[in-house]
Amino acid sequence: MNDAANAKITMKIPGSIWALGFVSLLMDVSSELIHSLLPVFLFTALGVSAFNIGLIEGAAEATALIVKVFSGALSDYWGKRKPLAIFGYGLGAISKPLFALASSAAPVLAARLIDRVGKGIRGAPRDALVADIAPPAIRGAAFGLRQSLDTVGAFLGPLLALVLMLLWANDFRAVFWVAVIPAFLAVALLFFGVQEPERHQDGKRTNPIQRGNLRRLPAAYWRVVGIGAVFTLARFSEAFLVLRAQQGGLPIAYTPLVFIGMNAIYAVSAYPFGKLSDAMSHSRLLAGGMVLLIAADGMLAFSNQWLWVWAGISLWGLHMGITQGLLATMVAATAPADLRGTAYGFFNLVSGLAMLLASAIAGLLWDQFGATYTFLAGVVFSALTLAAVIPSAFRAK
Repeated sequence: MNDAANAKITMKIPGSIWALGFVSLLMDVSSELIHSLLPVFLFTALGVSAFNIGLIEGAAEATALIVKVFSGALSDYWGKRKPLAIFGYGLGAISKPLFALASSAAPVLAARLIDRVGKGIRGAPRDALVADIAPPAIRGAAFGLRQSLDTVGAFLGPLLALVLMLLWANDFRAVFWVAVIPAFLAVALLFFGVQEPERHQDGKRTNPIQRGNLRRLPAAYWRVVGIGAVFTLARFSEAFLVLRAQQGGLPIAYTPLVFIGMNAIYAVSAYPFGKLSDAMSHSRLLAGGMVLLIAADGMLAFSNQWLWVWAGISLWGLHMGITQGLLATMVAATAPADLRGTAYGFFNLVSGLAMLLASAIAGLLWDQFGATYTFLAGVVFSALTLAAVIPSAFRAK
């Protein structure tokens, strides 16, 4: 495809998709300002163990993903996605000051849960809104664009954290206060910059999660849910990437470099691979992403020397660029349009439970046997996911 054709496809992406992408960018700047430092803040300033860090991260992420099933179903029933997204982003914004005020693990957990409840409320309606707005022929590109802009924020947040930590002599709390600003800007942009399309519902509204409606979700959709669950077991919290890099001698002030490096690659790759998913087999592309994750976990398990750690982090970022928008596209492709919010909700419910289990296992293995076993477990779960995907990848034309 030539450059003119590429430009034409880019111009077709609706303005509201771009706005949603920049909303995600701003909120991710805010979130990653905090999250890129949080594992080290907990470990060094508050004395929290790796196992408890894993539980905090797993509980927070699982809460977000579990809440999505209810917000997604509500958006289907109500016929409105944007108000729920605004409420969810608003909760995320008001949680940010709590991190700066925390003096023990309990307030940090409370702040993480509020933040992740907000993420859970907004996640499924936002993804369904992208699917509603984007023309089907470029849906993969639309998800890739939103994911790419989201990840630019996940790159800029740690970069800003690094600069501020150096300027302010490792003052965690001062950096956490800065995160409040982009969070509230994100809410304002969503309110004023995103236009939700009208949805015409035929007949009486029904409960999206009643048995009759759930039966309308096809076997292909539930297969994507199963693959997503095993995949989530393979990619536990990125907090363990930070701890591995620090184990190899990375100074505290430079720990945001882990997220900067990973998310730079993620951001650059998400949109091109999103476009590619519109033109090739989803199963083959997903299988390629899993091969990269196996390689990443293998390198991180092998050594904590900087060359191996950064190679593993780089491949981790590339596999995220391939798979995250792709899984969202696969859900949209297999679910009925009027049940998209519910479909994203159940997908993320199952993934949320897997995330809780994965982070707990990762932390336990780290504490009991060492970092090598944490990443070897990732290799095993990645290989299981790859085995589930390979048959359909070979059948695809």
